[in-house]
Amino acid sequence: MSRLSMRLVAMVLLAVLAACGEQKKPEPVKAAAPAVLEVRIGHVAPMTGQIAHLGKDNENGAQLAIAQANAAGIKIGGQDVRFILLSEDDQADPKVGTTVAQKLVDAKVAGVVGHLNSGTSIPASEIYSNGNIPVISGSATNPKLTEQGFKTQFRVVGRDDQQGPAIAQYLVDTRKPKVVAIIDDATAYGEGLANEVEKTLKAANVKVLPREKGTDKTTDWKAVLTKIKGKKPDAVFYGGMDATGGPLLKQARELGIKAVFAFGDGSCTAEMAKLAGAAAEGLLCSQAGIPVEAADAKFLAAYKAKFDNVEPILYSPFTYDATQLLIAAMQKADSADPAKYLPILAGISHRGATGTIAFDEKGDRKDAEMTIFTLQAGKITALAVIKSGQTIPIAEFVKMAAPAPESTPAPSTAAPEVNKK
Repeated sequence: MSRLSMRLVAMVLLAVLAACGEQKKPEPVKAAAPAVLEVRIGHVAPMTGQIAHLGKDNENGAQLAIAQANAAGIKIGGQDVRFILLSEDDQADPKVGTTVAQKLVDAKVAGVVGHLNSGTSIPASEIYSNGNIPVISGSATNPKLTEQGFKTQFRVVGRDDQQGPAIAQYLVDTRKPKVVAIIDDATAYGEGLANEVEKTLKAANVKVLPREKGTDKTTDWKAVLTKIKGKKPDAVFYGGMDATGGPLLKQARELGIKAVFAFGDGSCTAEMAKLAGAAAEGLLCSQAGIPVEAADAKFLAAYKAKFDNVEPILYSPFTYDATQLLIAAMQKADSADPAKYLPILAGISHRGATGTIAFDEKGDRKDAEMTIFTLQAGKITALAVIKSGQTIPIAEFVKMAAPAPESTPAPSTAAPEVNKK
């Protein structure tokens, strides 16, 4: 065999060996769809700090809705669904609020219930909009929240430009003050509500003193109150939360100020009696929604059964409804994809614990009620509900309360799944 022939044979052998050494790549195995579809829903509120009691109340409402939905055996896209609540603490701080909002977007939640405060809800709303994540607040009342044009933002309570006029007009009609002092805590909520109260008072020809301010952490109000006392107001309105409103009222009485004190929803809680003591007796306050006792009886019973006989405080019926709205929209769209169920949510009509809920083009609740309260014997007591411009005595309104929610699953006492982050 010639040298050339030997080279050719060697080359052929090498080619054969190389071919034998090649391994055929296996066909990719398609992953089977999970038997249970996990859908994450976020919740945000201050869970630490001065108003953590309100944050926990809001979270409880969302927890109850999640537990009931899981017990109902809901299917979406033909799959069994397990809803999981991701709860975040924004500390009532706008900077923390935006941080946790981005965290929830990154976690690919299907929707969010919250935030509690307007001051955290407003900056967070842009982040949810950029992530195309629907968010429903059960307690943020500043008008700006839904005036920004974000299609992902909704709320199930009324606005401050409805609440402010309601409490101001009730004050004018029942107490007939000639001079009113207004104080706010310099937050988006407190200042915004105080502005609406001032507009209504001035329109009623009531003299309004120059605005006084504190912060959402002020507990020593003596300097502000001493200044006000010298001007002898007939009434004082404070825009802020109960953690600061309670000390304000207590110190006012200690200084001998006898004016009637009025507050918005942030200070419309039994916590005022704890913080102000006997000084809280007789205060007036408003809530951007129906009173807790007018919520659906099945919700109230389920809440007490779930949370060791604890009564709802303020906005848990609304966060319960907000959570149910997200789930109901997913069911109607047969998808937990926000892009698919968001249009359904925007046009939904849902019977919830707080009545029938539908949204206008801005994402605000249509025909939202306002409630006026007083504090009697240490308890916040509803006086009247204002709806469509009419003042309805509370006893009459409770009789008119809607029947049990049509789409509410049977109450469950099973422990809800909550991931604390």
